[in-house]
Amino acid sequence: MKYRLYRFSVWCGVIVLIASTVAFFFLGKLFPPPDPSWGTTEITAFFTENRTRIIWSVIMMAFFAPFFYFFAVITTLQIKRIEGELGLLSLVQLTTGVIAPTGWVYPMSALATGTFRPERNPELLLLISDQFFLTLVGVAFIFSLNLVSIGIAALADRREKPVFPRWFGYANLFMALLFAPGIFVYAFHDGPLAWNGLFALWIPACTFPVWKIMMIVGLLRAVKSEEAEEAAALQAAA
Repeated sequence: MKYRLYRFSVWCGVIVLIASTVAFFFLGKLFPPPDPSWGTTEITAFFTENRTRIIWSVIMMAFFAPFFYFFAVITTLQIKRIEGELGLLSLVQLTTGVIAPTGWVYPMSALATGTFRPERNPELLLLISDQFFLTLVGVAFIFSLNLVSIGIAALADRREKPVFPRWFGYANLFMALLFAPGIFVYAFHDGPLAWNGLFALWIPACTFPVWKIMMIVGLLRAVKSEEAEEAAALQAAA
């Protein structure tokens, strides 16, 4: 049962990946996002034309995003194997991983607020739109710290059979750099660092599914190795 739950937790990463892709790209039509230079007329039209889509994309993320907690916890447990206990890296990974569902659900709930009352003041709709995209993209640096903790743990593992391969650690550190530019969206209305820009949005958006697939494969192998280690230890003690 323990390892079934572990594997379920890993596959929750697939659930979240599929749900977020459908909600943001297809259902809610939030990608590509509105231009930061849009005014009340364009934003009001965006909310009005996509009202039903936005509402159901919010509901979808509100339901599926919490499954990321299973994924975050199983990652923490594997880093704990490296540290030997709940240490600095495993706890940093856990606390930053907890932010991920909130980083989706909170801005999405703000977006739902804009669509909840179709008669809402256009100036308020513009404010809500800014809050949504600035929050959604701007929290990316917290996610970078999550990847840094995973990367350092993988590289620090000196076990004879490491939990993760060394390339896995370097890949997480590199991808952490790709997510980091999102923090600059608060200062730019256009260009590659705006919320619809190449560095702030599109590179991280394309990196996320690659990272997620890499983590799913790495965690499934890690869980398999832990199960084998436990079975060997029980056999030796018998």
